[in-house]
Amino acid sequence: MRLLVLGGTEFVGRSVVEAALGRGWEVTVLHRGRHAPPPGARALHGDRTAPDGLDALAEGTWDAVVDTWSAAPRAVRDAARLLRDRAGRYVYVSSCSVYAWAPPAGYTEDAPLVGDASADAGQRDYARDKRGAELAVLDAFGADRSVLVRAGLILGPYENVGRLPWWLNRMARGGPVLAPGPRDLPLQYIDVRDLAAWVLGAVERELSGPYNLVSPPGHTTTGGLLEACATVTGGTAELRWTDPETVLSAGIEPWVQLPVWTPPGSDLHDALHTADVSRALATGLACRPARDTAADTWAWLQTLGGTAPQRPDRPPVGLDPETEAKVLAADGPGRGVPDTTP
Repeated sequence: MRLLVLGGTEFVGRSVVEAALGRGWEVTVLHRGRHAPPPGARALHGDRTAPDGLDALAEGTWDAVVDTWSAAPRAVRDAARLLRDRAGRYVYVSSCSVYAWAPPAGYTEDAPLVGDASADAGQRDYARDKRGAELAVLDAFGADRSVLVRAGLILGPYENVGRLPWWLNRMARGGPVLAPGPRDLPLQYIDVRDLAAWVLGAVERELSGPYNLVSPPGHTTTGGLLEACATVTGGTAELRWTDPETVLSAGIEPWVQLPVWTPPGSDLHDALHTADVSRALATGLACRPARDTAADTWAWLQTLGGTAPQRPDRPPVGLDPETEAKVLAADGPGRGVPDTTP
């Protein structure tokens, strides 16, 4: 297989490149030159925001293109139009954010989508940017040669958003840790390597259409993920399970200050942790255990001295130590319940 990855040097794109090289595919990467692609990939340089940013793609044919772009949809429009007669399939890594707010619990790929999105638009907001890019791919490649990967929360090695790295580093510091409850709250996420494997399988199977791509509901829980983080970082952290009302009344912002966590029963939880993924499961999606994702991300972080890369277009995440300590102290004995799991 001949694969073109637009990007391919960070997080999702890099994981796709590594997985394709591991299968013996011939991989070409178009990137801006800020980071080196994995060894073995053919590197082309171009900035998609520049007028001549796609000149390096003037020649060449590929079985498939993988694109992870998250800004102005017109950048995807231009690439898709350029490649529509020289690539067999266009795989766009989109997002569950393209569904109109608030999607109901258990929503499928047929749920209503955000409106007012355009393939010709400049950068607006994340949901409309992703949907506009989907429209750009559909316009150039048609529904039969397009794969729209509507990913949910993505975790794993190379993460440059900071969610799992923050939890791992917090656990590594040890001591009492504010753990937002309930402990058995179901979570959905996708390990970036499982996403990459599914994407390559989609190319091999010549799939088309939209797919919610995230683990099945309840693949793990808040407790399962945080306990895995505590274990792989040395086991000195003491999880203090705190009820959602206490967390929210302290003014702590779900998802941002306590990454991954969303209050049970909220629109945010339904949108991020209840998607129907039966279509992806039926086409080969397999999800590794939370412990493996935590352990491998921690091992990768250690190669960087514990400091993960941070995308410049995403705000930092995590709770400051002072706020955490204040909530734990106010919660008092008998309310913040320590984790007694062996």
